[in-house]
Amino acid sequence: MTNSFAQRTVFRLYQLAWSAALPILHRNLRLRRGWEQRLLKQKIQPGELWIQAASVGESYLAGEIVRRLNPEKRIKILLTSNTSQGMEILEKTRRRAMRSELNLEVKTSYFPFDQPAIMARALAAIRPRLIVLLESELWPGLMAASKLQKIKIAVVNGRINEKSLKRYKIWPSLWRNLRPDKILAISQNDMARFATLFGPEVVESMNNIKFDRVNELGLAAGRVNPLSAMIGPEERLVVLGSVREEEEKDITWLIKNIMRKAPDTIIGLFPRHMHRLKSWQKSLARISLPWLLRSDIHDQVKSGTVVLWDVMGELSPAYAIAQAVFVGGSLAPVGGQNFLEPLTCGIRPVIGPHWTNFAWIGREIIRLGLVTEVETRQALKDILLRELNRPLQRQEVRQAVIAYVRSRQGGTRQACQVIKELL
Repeated sequence: MTNSFAQRTVFRLYQLAWSAALPILHRNLRLRRGWEQRLLKQKIQPGELWIQAASVGESYLAGEIVRRLNPEKRIKILLTSNTSQGMEILEKTRRRAMRSELNLEVKTSYFPFDQPAIMARALAAIRPRLIVLLESELWPGLMAASKLQKIKIAVVNGRINEKSLKRYKIWPSLWRNLRPDKILAISQNDMARFATLFGPEVVESMNNIKFDRVNELGLAAGRVNPLSAMIGPEERLVVLGSVREEEEKDITWLIKNIMRKAPDTIIGLFPRHMHRLKSWQKSLARISLPWLLRSDIHDQVKSGTVVLWDVMGELSPAYAIAQAVFVGGSLAPVGGQNFLEPLTCGIRPVIGPHWTNFAWIGREIIRLGLVTEVETRQALKDILLRELNRPLQRQEVRQAVIAYVRSRQGGTRQACQVIKELL
């Protein structure tokens, strides 16, 4: 693979760079978790199929693949991740596979460092027939060692942005030599970028596996909402869901101005992180509005109250009885939060302009009128006040989003088919 003098030199330098970096990386508390596994000082388990999932999101995708793979003959799978959070999810997948009747033997490990010598030893120990890289991971040490040992590589649920492509194109011949055997990309734009880097003959399109993970039903029909005793059917509820620290100033302004225009409203404020509760208590005290902690409520909430949610697991039930919803993490450039959740509960959400973490859902959902995108807090206030006075169409919204999601499902099935063919 790395047959040119220039490429061999690059990989020697890459090896030396890792040797110099490892003592520094050892100071990182996050990377010290699983350190022995990352360096292969602890035995790594063999696996005919090796699936690498960088962190939490990719680990959930790996779980979908394992759950639906259903091979004809029993196979060994090694699941790896770079992070402790990803490892926790992979461990749950492993335990589910053990309890099930799936024809699989699943093991987990931290992903080895990409130093070429480490990766060569890793492949010799694991002996995979196929390596699956999820989403946007292209590890040159792993890919080069795989080419030398004639091990197939597939990129599944693949995505690559323009910034990354420009970086890879600094040395296009190197990446052509490291070309995976198959790339399943989640959009036409991603297909085109992968084709530019690796050639169109190995690239296909697929539906995003994340659509297969969407809970279509939201709060199950016919089930009593656990918040119905707290917020009566005649009340108007605005839910501000998964609000991030970076947007607290704007949301404080929003709460104050919604209450000024609609003083009979109840506002449910759901911070994304519980450690921000004290900060929120100070902010609400400064704007002199009546507020309560959710954990202190044992009766019906009065109109004109802000409820600061300090109880986990009640965001979906709140969406299911709200008249207007904002999904946070989107007014500030922090990537956004899951706005499909309120849709499956039958309510059209409002989001800010920053939702790159959920760009896979597609802008068509906005063009269809299922989600409203705003640029400013003033526009957000105006839309939420408008939504408070619009008739609810919960069943129509639920049916529309279910149709939207179903038309985009099936990616896991396609990925599993390709994996079985390559195996």
